[in-house]
Amino acid sequence: MRVSVFRKAHFNAAHRLHNPKWSDEQNKAVFGKCNNPHFHGHNYELEVKVTGNMDPDTGYVIDMKVLKDIIEEQVLERFDHKNLNLEVEEFKNHNPTAEYIAVVIWRLIKPHLDPNFDLLIRLYETPRNFVEYDGA
Repeated sequence: MRVSVFRKAHFNAAHRLHNPKWSDEQNKAVFGKCNNPHFHGHNYELEVKVTGNMDPDTGYVIDMKVLKDIIEEQVLERFDHKNLNLEVEEFKNHNPTAEYIAVVIWRLIKPHLDPNFDLLIRLYETPRNFVEYDGA
């Protein structure tokens, strides 16, 4: 039986959306307030969905404490209260859009899971704006 389990987490981070190949005018036109040269922040809400077969001995898909620890070590310690553009290696050459942040989180978590598990990342940048990434 394949079952999905979910773990929620929260982190605060600053970022700036900016394409260095474009003019200041084009960056402002495309990214608006998100192009603020002094950065801006979000209170990100993260949902991690792991789908797999239940272990016949434990009844777990994955021990939720193990999943919590993976999220804390791989994501929260790296992103929480950071300037994503300046302090997080994965965004040195990539715009830290919600979409790309979700991809990076997936890439950070997936190697720590059983390869038979499916992983879906849902990231809320605001209560009304969110993205999902499942590795496809």
